[in-house]
Amino acid sequence: MEPESRYYYSQRLKMHYVVWGDEAKPPLILVHGTRDHARSWDRTAQALADRYCVYAPDLRGHGDSAWAQGGNYSIIDYALDIHALGEEIGRGPYTIIGHSLGGGVTLQYAGAFPEQISRLITIEGLGGLGWTRERRPAHVRMRSWVESMKGLEGRRLHIYASIDEATQRMREANRHLTPELARHLTEQGVRKVEDGYTWKFDNYTHAGSPYEFNMEDARDLWNQIRCPLLVIWGKESWGNRSGVVDLSAFHDVRSVEVANAGHWVHHDQFEVFMGHVNGFLNG
Repeated sequence: MEPESRYYYSQRLKMHYVVWGDEAKPPLILVHGTRDHARSWDRTAQALADRYCVYAPDLRGHGDSAWAQGGNYSIIDYALDIHALGEEIGRGPYTIIGHSLGGGVTLQYAGAFPEQISRLITIEGLGGLGWTRERRPAHVRMRSWVESMKGLEGRRLHIYASIDEATQRMREANRHLTPELARHLTEQGVRKVEDGYTWKFDNYTHAGSPYEFNMEDARDLWNQIRCPLLVIWGKESWGNRSGVVDLSAFHDVRSVEVANAGHWVHHDQFEVFMGHVNGFLNG
């Protein structure tokens, strides 16, 4: 089973997404994380396509979507892209599953347009965002951001001599991956260049922002969300904030930890992950 590729536009950027299943079925959107791509959801999409029509976008600067002019990537731009995708599909309200950055983006979208979301799952989408850090002065943040952007101007994506070499790097980044899954993620996540292969994401997606998103704003957005929310953490993940992030701003939320899983819970413990997803969606 292979998905259908489609395109839409957001802020004049040509954006790519794939579609799995029958569009007569309820719509479900899968939003990937930083430097990932739409096809990283293939197993999840195939498992859900019997009940939903599944839409998986490549965020700007990722996969087969356009790179942002000037190289500026922020969570609000990504959220705007998801809103544009929702308007393109035109079948809201949507069930959405977001991983990492994709989870944070989805919460922004859901907080601004709560009527467009019927159920929401975020995988490690509340951690690693710096909300618990002491805020730095604006002039320090601005200088740091300018210096990081200048540094990225001369940075080039690493070139791998073969798919095997790139797959090895994929496995080094996540020890839980099976050889077969690592190979699939790599094949879908690289593009051919003259000397070998590079990852599809734009190097500027490494850049941060001088404008910190504070917890006061986060809680205001979270408080607008009225749909049921499931938060999934990997017990072995660097991004696990279970018991640390205050979830009291949400109205209908449950949180679970998955053992023997790192940041990519949907890769590391797929059957357990789908058990939680199915239980939540059927509940």
